[in-house]
Amino acid sequence: MSYDVIVIGGGPAGSTTAALTAEKGHSTLLLERDPQPRFKIGESLMPGTYDTFDRLGVLDQLKDSRFQRKYSVQFVSRQGKTSSPFYFRENEDHERSDTWQVLRSEFDQMMLDNAAEKGAEVQRGVKVLDVLFEDGKAVGVQAKMADGEIRDIPARVVVDASGQSAFLSRKLGTRRYDPELKKAAVYAHFENAYRDGGRDEGATLVVHTENEDSWFWYIPLHENVVSVGVVGGLDYLIKSRDNDMEAVFQEELDRCDFIKERLQDAKQLFPAQATKEFSYRAEQMAGDGWVLVGDAYGFLDPIYSSGVFLALKSGECAADAIHRALESGDLSGQRLGDFGDEFNDAMDAVKKLVFAFYTKDFSFAKFLRKYPHNRQSLIDLLVGNIYGKDFSRFFKELSTMCPLPEISPQKREAVSTSS
Repeated sequence: MSYDVIVIGGGPAGSTTAALTAEKGHSTLLLERDPQPRFKIGESLMPGTYDTFDRLGVLDQLKDSRFQRKYSVQFVSRQGKTSSPFYFRENEDHERSDTWQVLRSEFDQMMLDNAAEKGAEVQRGVKVLDVLFEDGKAVGVQAKMADGEIRDIPARVVVDASGQSAFLSRKLGTRRYDPELKKAAVYAHFENAYRDGGRDEGATLVVHTENEDSWFWYIPLHENVVSVGVVGGLDYLIKSRDNDMEAVFQEELDRCDFIKERLQDAKQLFPAQATKEFSYRAEQMAGDGWVLVGDAYGFLDPIYSSGVFLALKSGECAADAIHRALESGDLSGQRLGDFGDEFNDAMDAVKKLVFAFYTKDFSFAKFLRKYPHNRQSLIDLLVGNIYGKDFSRFFKELSTMCPLPEISPQKREAVSTSS
């Protein structure tokens, strides 16, 4: 059987793309490698995810779920001084300003189930072995099915939503790591850790260590579990140690009394794990018959919890582009990737904020004292009200206080690529 669309991977980007293309009446097959939902980081959502959730029809499920509500974010200095909580509803008093801290295994399954309810065919335990090309155009995939059979499955459009394994950009040699953001994260879950009360219970905490060579996230989840991770330069955090992740985590914890105190009565639920060199982007978002979404296209530093937001937005935009391409019969990379410029602008805006965060002795409080008219732009960036907005003045003035990266334009004109 052939399909209009094959989606490789069942994370937030893949399930969003599959749900929306199937809803438009296009035959859609989603292939997920893992037989069962599994643990992932990327648990803290931005308020900017609201509109995509609304379009997908999952808001009621989220509201009725066990997921911890998130109303704010708070920053803690290396001296342990806490900022005032940034409450999202102070920007807009609407339910779109409320969001969630999610256990990814449960969240991803909810999103996959929604794609199936919209009409996508979802198959778990299927490993895609190759994307098939003819005359420079993607025409399907070769996959090892759950029963072990190897099949070639034709499709008019192939969507790579394979996450950080980035199946297609690796195959094409177009994945590029960011040399200025060579970071790593070491993390674990804890039970019975200290949690604030009231509306602050679900707040994301961003906490500097005493030497500011690393920072911790502290994300309260449901069932009395907290996700705790430390992020630092790859050379500092991993390569200068003995590759013992538990030791790395404990050594950094000893440099952060604020987090250490919150964990003093907690039980660690699994050994510390690591993710390395996670800032990258592919040179191409789309080619003839194929398109990349979510982490398969690119990923930024986790400091602003932008990962799921960008995954959902790319999946939504890709689905709309695929629908237009299928309706017109034009499956060129230029047509399939026609949302790339605007999406890259959004990624670039977040990337510049990331650089500001890692600039020692910089603070947004100082920036706003000098440029108070930029408060709303900063709020928009922090909550994910990014897409389609012009932040040129904000970043021009931000560049007077901290170095910002020269954003190299991606090769946004998709070109035909052969295997």
